[in-house]
Amino acid sequence: MARIVVLTGAGISAESGLGTFRDKDGLWTQYDLEEVATPQGFYRNRALVHEFYNARRANCAAARPNAAHEALARLEAALPGEVLIVTQNVDDLHQRAGSRNVIQMHGALMRACCAACGHVWPAPPIMAPDDPCPACRQPETRPDVVWFGEIPHALDDIAAALAGAQVFAAIGTSGQVWPAAGFAATARAAGADCVELNMERSDISGDFDAHHIGPASVTVPLWVDSLLAGRG
Repeated sequence: MARIVVLTGAGISAESGLGTFRDKDGLWTQYDLEEVATPQGFYRNRALVHEFYNARRANCAAARPNAAHEALARLEAALPGEVLIVTQNVDDLHQRAGSRNVIQMHGALMRACCAACGHVWPAPPIMAPDDPCPACRQPETRPDVVWFGEIPHALDDIAAALAGAQVFAAIGTSGQVWPAAGFAATARAAGADCVELNMERSDISGDFDAHHIGPASVTVPLWVDSLLAGRG
């Protein structure tokens, strides 16, 4: 079982060029989230939703893992079976950096799924409303992401990991989105040492034992180095 559980949010990918909800003039500000990030919006205007996620997919494909993603992959490689990354991000930068034990609780931008039968497959660069599902042939193709009002993936697995964690780290997350905002308190109650790595203290900073303030590309490699030195 993983002894080190790492939660990552949009802040870890910001330095790779992938914007957050709060970025001024970013991709998210150009759309009404009710229209592009809810099941209701999808059924109102599928073309608009696909347009939005086609743009996000192109941004993701052009992005590259940064030093923070690479440091976490190095941590996992150094401690086989001991590290679990739980990410709120739908990009694939952790995997491209080399991490293998990753739970994408909000789904994966680079996957498509069928709203009719649940089949999942790699998303093409461009998706359209009339794309048929390769399994059932119904024109119910959508991005395999968790929209507002939907239940995040693998919550039972995450809860079990938090219950057994010795170390819990939250990187680049605002502490405003539930259920992830409660993970630090859960891990701390189970006895884990909790550390926050962020550009500034979050809304849940009181749940952490230590804080590293600064860009993830700087703080995360230093934290990984110190963690590995302590285990040497």
